[in-house]
Amino acid sequence: MPSELRYWTVLDPAYRVVVEADDFLLYHRLGRDGAESTSQAYASSLALFFDWAASIHKPWRESAPYLGRFVYWLQHHRPDRVRAGRTDVVRGARRVNGILAAVRSFFRHAAAVGQLDPKVLAVVYDSFESYSVHVTEQAGHPLRARVRHRLSEPASPVLNAAGEDIGGLIRAANSARDRFIVIAMWRMGLRRGELVGLRRSDVHFVPDASQLGCGFRSTHLHVVRRTNPNGAWAKSRRQRVVPADWLTVQAYDQYIAERDRVDPGGRSDFVLVNLFAAPVGTPMRPGGINELLARLSSRAQLKRPVHPHMLRHSFATNVAEHGGTADVLKELLGHAWISSSEVYLHPSPERLRAVVEQVPSPREPGEKQ
Repeated sequence: MPSELRYWTVLDPAYRVVVEADDFLLYHRLGRDGAESTSQAYASSLALFFDWAASIHKPWRESAPYLGRFVYWLQHHRPDRVRAGRTDVVRGARRVNGILAAVRSFFRHAAAVGQLDPKVLAVVYDSFESYSVHVTEQAGHPLRARVRHRLSEPASPVLNAAGEDIGGLIRAANSARDRFIVIAMWRMGLRRGELVGLRRSDVHFVPDASQLGCGFRSTHLHVVRRTNPNGAWAKSRRQRVVPADWLTVQAYDQYIAERDRVDPGGRSDFVLVNLFAAPVGTPMRPGGINELLARLSSRAQLKRPVHPHMLRHSFATNVAEHGGTADVLKELLGHAWISSSEVYLHPSPERLRAVVEQVPSPREPGEKQ
């Protein structure tokens, strides 16, 4: 777009823009301040939906009664698998549910702007109940509509990076910058897009930031959503403050000293810049974090490579195990819903055992009090 803001859209087989999908995706990107990555995921989901509707020879507006078939099609259809005559599952429950959520959101938007008869939504949702996803208002009270099409997702444990794995990453890092990246994600729970989107003006690693116009005390940084040239994006719409401990501050100071040596006079306000590959001094890409952790995991000979979110999960789990409540986790992690934070509050088997062992045993008959 002229403003350099980017979003994804959907083209039909003749390479023409699907107007209704484009309208929805542009609304999500601009009207709801959605991430470019989310518009990409939505566009991919809608492209599959339109392909399926064409395969059953139905206009998309008339396809809602057949969404059960769409679920099966998503599970089993992929062109290369069809040509090979294979019928195994090619999309898991989580992926299918994500696609269905995008289609439902598209239907709701189309109904809201007059592109779809609102009565169609009665086919997409069963009834208003106290559990599920789509929230509406009736007589001033929020009601939740139960979706008709949803697969059961197997419970998946939160994947954390073990302490010895994190130690291996830090030892495998050949630069202060790479060590800071690992430590910042592990000790502050930052998403990769938040980390590479940081500006130096966001970092307040001083005892008193009042001279910087900031009312927060002690060392911390600000996570701010911006449109960045490197594609970085803070998922949370609301700015948040994340405290920094002495280990993070020390790693940052060592990195800044290294940066000043390698890129003297660098003018980029981004915290993380390329130092060891051209063009030196330009902001790191979000994908660069994944590539770095993959290299460090290989160099440290870890049994399982560490991904960016595993470091964030480790931070959240550590906070929860040391008394952090759901509301604290929500603020630190920048979650929109407190339910997203509650997953980290599940105690480990060791903690469960310790609590049970502290429960007094019943006394034997005749035993003195």
